[in-house]
Parts: sequence; structure tokens; C-alpha cells
Amino acid sequence: MRIETLSVFPQMFEHPNSAVSTSIIGRAQDKGIFQLVNHDLRDWTHDRHRTTDDEPFGGGQGLLMKIEPVFEALDDLTANEPAEVIFFAPFGQRYDQKIAADLVERQRLLLVCGRYEGFDERVYSRADRIISLGDFILTGAELAAMCLIDSVVRLLPGALGDERSARDESFSDGLIEYPQYTRPASWRGMDVPEILLSGNHALIERWRRQQSIIKTAIFRPDLLFGVNLNDEEKTLAIDAVKEYSIE
Repeated sequence: MRIETLSVFPQMFEHPNSAVSTSIIGRAQDKGIFQLVNHDLRDWTHDRHRTTDDEPFGGGQGLLMKIEPVFEALDDLTANEPAEVIFFAPFGQRYDQKIAADLVERQRLLLVCGRYEGFDERVYSRADRIISLGDFILTGAELAAMCLIDSVVRLLPGALGDERSARDESFSDGLIEYPQYTRPASWRGMDVPEILLSGNHALIERWRRQQSIIKTAIFRPDLLFGVNLNDEEKTLAIDAVKEYSIE
């Protein structure tokens, strides 16, 4: 997979300590699992100041990203090879694990990062997807792009040391991940559930499924509408909500 960014601050992706240069994502790059290419939007400007923003028609606060550099950049970058062109905006589709799983099937992603008050509205005609991370505002979309890169790359074969890790994570089956523990088994009066020390893997898997349902019911009940639960599991979720609301 090749992931490309288009930004007025490409150095944010290139810094040795950036989110896409360290840890799992950095190692995935080193192993050739994916390629990250960063483009400077200013390379498609034609004035000596390399201007990428301007005042909005009709007045108002702040500056808008100009249409010409974005269009010319996308013309050049997609002329010989198609790409999934992704913009980030507050009105975009809410990003989730299902979208990440869909994007991992693409051969090439092109992430267009805005700044200031956003883009001239006409640039969105070039988008294959418009994504929002949530109902909050960032100074620039570079951080949002890094989140997307991280969430997609970890799903690529070989990116994680244990391929089961991605399969068992939160949202992989629509549920919040079950509670996990490590040594010591007892700490300041807080004990690891006995079942996890039993060595009975069938019972452990059943317990983990139940705990995922309980945790989801309490903290993210909206997710349960997309999960196939049997009658016993539905009762478990209902009881968890009742107990939590009482407390």
C-alpha cells in the first residue's frame, strides 16, 4: 500500500519523532509493508510567496485554502495512477473501524490536509471520501491524517507482531474490547479474575465475550445495535445497564 499526504506542512509527517515515524507504524515503513509519500501543496503555487490561502468572499474571520493549488496538485498526482482521495472536514463521515478496514483494501490513499478555516467549498468535488474524526476542531488536518494512517497500517498483514492483535481489538467485532490484566495477579487488594488464571481457554473466551458485551452496554450502548447477540447476551447487556444505572 502507498499512502500519500498533501499538506502545507509535510514536515509534520517526516519528523523522526512523528506519529508515523515511530513504533509500529515506523517499523512497518522500514519493513516495506507500506510506503508513505508526503507532498508540499506549495509546490503547486505560482507566486513568489507560494500562497495557498486567501480571504473568503463575503467577508468573515480567518482565511480559506485556495482552490487552484489543490486542483492542480490532484490533477498531477492522479494523472497516471488512481488514488482514493480523502479530505477531512467537520461534515464528513464519522471515522470508525469499518472505514479503516475498507481503506486497507485500497492500493493507494491520498490524504488532503486543510488548514485555517478550511477549503474553498469547490475542492470537495474532488473527494472520494470526506472524513471527520469527531465533533471537535483541529488546527490542521495533519493530526487527523496521522490517526487515519495509524489505524489503517496496523491492519496491514505483518504490521503487528501477532496478527490476532488486530482481530481482538476494540470495534473489530463491533464491541468494546474485554478487560485485560498482567502480573502481578494481586495488587493493593485488586485481584485478577480467577477465570483468567484457570488455564481453561474455552471458559476464558466465553468470559471475554461476556465482558465485552457488558463493557459495551455500559459505555457505548449505541454500538450494540450493530452486533448480533443471542438471547442470553441481550439479557446480559440489559442487566449490565440496569446495574450500572443504579450505581
